[in-house]
Amino acid sequence: MNLRSLALAPALVLGLAVPALAEKIPLNEISRYLNGLKTATSAFTQVNPDGTISTGTVFIQRPGRVRFEYNNDNTLVMASGGNVAVFDPKSSGGPQQYPLSKTPLSIILDANVNLSRANMVTGHSEAKNATVVTAQDPAHPEYGNIQMVFTSPTELRQWVVTDDSGQKTTVILGEMRKGGSIPASKFSINNEVARRQ
Repeated sequence: MNLRSLALAPALVLGLAVPALAEKIPLNEISRYLNGLKTATSAFTQVNPDGTISTGTVFIQRPGRVRFEYNNDNTLVMASGGNVAVFDPKSSGGPQQYPLSKTPLSIILDANVNLSRANMVTGHSEAKNATVVTAQDPAHPEYGNIQMVFTSPTELRQWVVTDDSGQKTTVILGEMRKGGSIPASKFSINNEVARRQ
């Protein structure tokens, strides 16, 4: 081995030690993945707009249903039947409710996710071996947006919802358990209202 090839040897070893940059996952593959996600359960960590942190378990049943149960807290957020209900134990009235279509989370829960729709995706990049996709309702960008982070092989790891007032809520998922059945009662807003009365 001559001196020149000796000088190159450490550089070659270094090159092998650095992982190759992940390819950006195509939008049609992300749409396919989300459409194939029927039921999933995961622990989550949530960073709230005020910087506080909550933890809990999220139950997803696509299309249109999600339930966030919080640890050490009787707060509950559910989406079902086209509505989102926020149960706050500090509130004496019923849950605060609004249409699911007015929250960017509806993009993940849609019956047919198609991220190739015109003006839906406003950002699609590769960062730190993850693919980051920012999406909005093309008909109502004023409702805010959702930034989703995927790792390869395609797996949803976190999302950041920016609402219509610019407030950001980050949800970081743990290991997702996919498949299996989740009782329909988990997503019944009326059942929860009755249970809390």
